[in-house]
Amino acid sequence: MRLPATAPSLRELAESLPPAAWRRLRESVSSATVRGKYLHWDELRRRNPPDGLTHEQWWFGLKMARTGGLRVPGMRAVDGAESFSMAPGVACIEAWLHDLDMRAAGSIQAAAPLVDAAGKQQYLLRSMIEEAISSSIIEGASSTREVARRMLREGRPPRDRSERMIVNNYVTMQRISEVRQQPMSAALLLELHRLVTTGTMKDASAEGRLRIGSDPPVEVADSEGFVAHRPPPSDELPSRLEAMLAFANGASTEPFVHPAVRSIILHFWLAYDHPFLDGNGRTARALFYWSMLHHGYWLLQYVSISEFIARAPMQYARAFLHTETDDFDLTYFVVHQLDALEQAIDALHSYLDRSLERTHAADMLLDELDGLNHRQRSLLAAAIRRPSASFTTGGHGRTHAVTYPTAHADMKGLHMLGLVTRRRVGKQFRYRGVSDMAGRLRALHAEQEAAQSE
Repeated sequence: MRLPATAPSLRELAESLPPAAWRRLRESVSSATVRGKYLHWDELRRRNPPDGLTHEQWWFGLKMARTGGLRVPGMRAVDGAESFSMAPGVACIEAWLHDLDMRAAGSIQAAAPLVDAAGKQQYLLRSMIEEAISSSIIEGASSTREVARRMLREGRPPRDRSERMIVNNYVTMQRISEVRQQPMSAALLLELHRLVTTGTMKDASAEGRLRIGSDPPVEVADSEGFVAHRPPPSDELPSRLEAMLAFANGASTEPFVHPAVRSIILHFWLAYDHPFLDGNGRTARALFYWSMLHHGYWLLQYVSISEFIARAPMQYARAFLHTETDDFDLTYFVVHQLDALEQAIDALHSYLDRSLERTHAADMLLDELDGLNHRQRSLLAAAIRRPSASFTTGGHGRTHAVTYPTAHADMKGLHMLGLVTRRRVGKQFRYRGVSDMAGRLRALHAEQEAAQSE
């Protein structure tokens, strides 16, 4: 991956800008974006500028519109001469943040299928598995998704480094859920790094510790050897970590930083400082999740942002590069991450909508099916609403105040119709609704209609 083209010097542009161009800039450049997009010079130079302006003059106008925004306290470039900042009032960012506040931090009633405890656990498991797999794939893990899902669901031990990375990420996501109310500390961050990297580093002693002077030099490079970033030396890491933790915990409320933007900046900050020999990207994304949950964005437990980053890894890398090559402007990275976050939340809501549709469809088919008594209908309705629920003959009999033989006949009938599965646990059978309940009910209904028409 190549470095983006270097932008022209703003000082030289300001000195050479003719009066007519100044007037044209005031008329044609009124925001920090171009048709809603926050463009880097590398992209802008390929587009047609407004009439009467050169590319360089157009760039100068955009840069002027981007001044006066947030300067992140304590965050500085490797050479220490520059600090990181964000452009003010970028419309797409404000729209995304408003949407995020409405959809991810409001009442839990907004996601009806998650209200049920079994539903919450089902979606939580799904999201943690997808995040564990995707975050590992971004860092080079090669396991297929289906094999990885089966490994995590069955609890099978990992067989290679790729699978170990995935298991580590899964364990880390569970830990983040447990410590989300705690402030971020050096000890907790090192614990997260240790969880992410256990059994995956060449030097096991580097698990859960910062880089030190005796470690080999660290460079961020792609698969072709292109060096995109050289992080700060190890002797600066303690002070940089202290500044990052102060920012993470909101030690200073001035200037105000929206919690989601703060979380995204933490993601970038850790990746930029690269304080560990390996596992920096995975730890950075774990830190992002901690920060979002810490600030009350409960829905983030149920989405995988890495799933959408992994679909376009070059855009992810480019967001880092654009920030580093344009006066350390974090807006590029914030825009990229908010876009990925929006996609992840959209995907969750679509998934929930499909689940609701399947549930409603199954309910309607259940009402239309002949040959089931009210007790069997009640059990199937519970199975539709709680796919993870299991039932026993004794429990079914007690619920409906019928004898054991009657309850047994109910369960046997449902099993013979292919509406429930069963497995022996100790001395009794446990029954569970089939995974495609709507499909099975539809097939039975079609069989009944065919029989009636003969």
